[in-house]
Amino acid sequence: MHGQPGEWLRVTAEVPARAVPGVPIPGRPKPGWQSPDAERRRDGSRSSLVADVLTEVIAARTAQTGQPSLDIVDVGAGTGGFAVSLASAGHRVTVVDPSPDALAAARWRAAEAGVSLTDVQGEAADLTSLVGTASADLVICHSVLEYVDSPAAALAAVAQVLRPGGTVSVLAANTVAAVLQRALAGRYAEARALLPGEGERHEEPAAQGARAARRFTLPELTALIAGAGLRVGDAHGIRIFSGLLPGAGADLTTADALHELEEAAATCPPLRDIAARLHILGIAVPGK
Repeated sequence: MHGQPGEWLRVTAEVPARAVPGVPIPGRPKPGWQSPDAERRRDGSRSSLVADVLTEVIAARTAQTGQPSLDIVDVGAGTGGFAVSLASAGHRVTVVDPSPDALAAARWRAAEAGVSLTDVQGEAADLTSLVGTASADLVICHSVLEYVDSPAAALAAVAQVLRPGGTVSVLAANTVAAVLQRALAGRYAEARALLPGEGERHEEPAAQGARAARRFTLPELTALIAGAGLRVGDAHGIRIFSGLLPGAGADLTTADALHELEEAAATCPPLRDIAARLHILGIAVPGK
């Protein structure tokens, strides 16, 4: 849609809700950097931990650069939940997604929140030509590696987009969790098919015309990040217990306790490694 940086669309105008089918009508609360307490109580494993980690990353980067506003790229941004939250905090945010419908939803969300986004249609592997090399302090790459043609190529492009000392936030589905979930549900053949060395492991059946979704182990994700020339940073497990227990967190009287348990276990290696999703940071090493 916008092949050169100079052609990017700066979004400031209001977008009618009817232009984005399925997007909530005006009047919905504006997205915040963290989920409201009521929502967090409904799901103790909600991705507030990821938001907390990124808050720390951003604080460290602003201190390092002396700049209160960062250049952030959200690749595979979808409808722009994280992007709008970051823009609301005063950062310059570019959303990249191959889907024009997703970009339209992100524009609507930005207009509703009264913030500005730059939107670019394209694939993760083409990131350097879309946003330019050494152009970002932070790249968000959530639920992207599961669907791209080449995860290695996507992360290599991310590494080129990052400025020295910049960070990529990678969030991806975990193979180990998928095996456990299927085994606990009595779907033993499916669980075995996802094990290492068992044929087309990591791959989820795809709907007609859609890409199959990959899953990764923690060593595979760390190898991809390191292979892109990035230093592997902290790793967290997201949805460790609630990923295995259907309905976990639905009881508001125990939701807070579950949330606290999830956060406490997120960096504990034996438990982290079986989480439904894995969150890992990659840092662009200065001088590389």
